[in-house]
Parts: sequence; structure tokens; C-alpha cells
Amino acid sequence: MWRNTRSGWGIVSIGFHWLSAIAIVGMFVLGWWMTGLGYFDPWYNQGPWVHRSIGVLLLLVTLARLVWRFVQPTPHGEGSRWEIAAAHLGHLALYILLLLVLVSGYLISTANGRGISVFDWFEVPALVSRLPNQASIAGDIHWYSAVTLMVLAAGHALAAFKHHWWDKHDTLRRMLRPM
Repeated sequence: MWRNTRSGWGIVSIGFHWLSAIAIVGMFVLGWWMTGLGYFDPWYNQGPWVHRSIGVLLLLVTLARLVWRFVQPTPHGEGSRWEIAAAHLGHLALYILLLLVLVSGYLISTANGRGISVFDWFEVPALVSRLPNQASIAGDIHWYSAVTLMVLAAGHALAAFKHHWWDKHDTLRRMLRPM
């Protein structure tokens, strides 16, 4: 039940999936909302602090998720050969974009040489800082990769609904309950 099988996802994989999905959508909404905050808004400093803290935690969860994915079997895909290939490419693109968003966010936050305080629990040091235009370049990458990630995630969700309602596959059910 905890581990994946060739026929379904285990609780750990399902938990990683839904925790990541909620965090990614929430972070996108928070990030977009933050861009409209005025200097005297009470959330002007608090919003980015929460955003950075969740971002670091999501990076740690994503790294754990990738390790888990490599040591666990992947359930067999449903659909035609091209649908299975498209699903593999789509998942790979989601992981790459997510890592790009997270790493570029780290580079924005550490451009000034200071580490990132994660909810005042611990601090992640600034390993890379003070590169020419680091915050600006990383900011552009962060924004465009985040928007692309949201578009691809929406396509991922639509594909799951298509497989569930149109094709009558177990794709969505397998990600809702352990098999």
C-alpha cells in the first residue's frame, strides 16, 4: 500500500503528487498576487518570505519525490502507444519545469548574498550569488517557466479527466487511491 506496484501508485507517490500539485498552484497564485502589492502593504515583506519558505520546502519534497520515483516501479500506462509516450514526455517536462522554477527562485532570493530563512526553522545558504544580473535573469526564467509549468499542469489535469471520462481508464482513480 505504501509502495508502487506495476498496477498502481502507492500512498507515498500519491501524497507527493497531491502535495506538490497544491503547493505549485498555491505558489503560482501567491507569486502573482505578490506582484501587485504596494510598498506599504502589510504583506509586502511577509508574502515573499512565505513564498520563499514554501519554495525551499517544495524543492526538498521534489528531490525526495524524484529519489522515490527512481527506486519504485512505475505503474503501466493506459492508452495507445503514442499516448503513453506523450505521458512520459509530459511528466519529464513537468519535472524539468518544476526544477527550473525552484532553482531560479533560489537564484533570485540569494542574488544579494544572503541565505533563505525557511519559516525561521533553518536557513539555506546562498551558494551562488552576485553574478551579473543574477536576480533579473533568474526572475525572467522564474516567471516564464512558472507560467509554462501552469499551462502544462493544466494540460496534465485535462488529460487525466479525458482518460477518466472519455476513455474510461483507471488513470485518475489510480492517483486518488493506492492500489
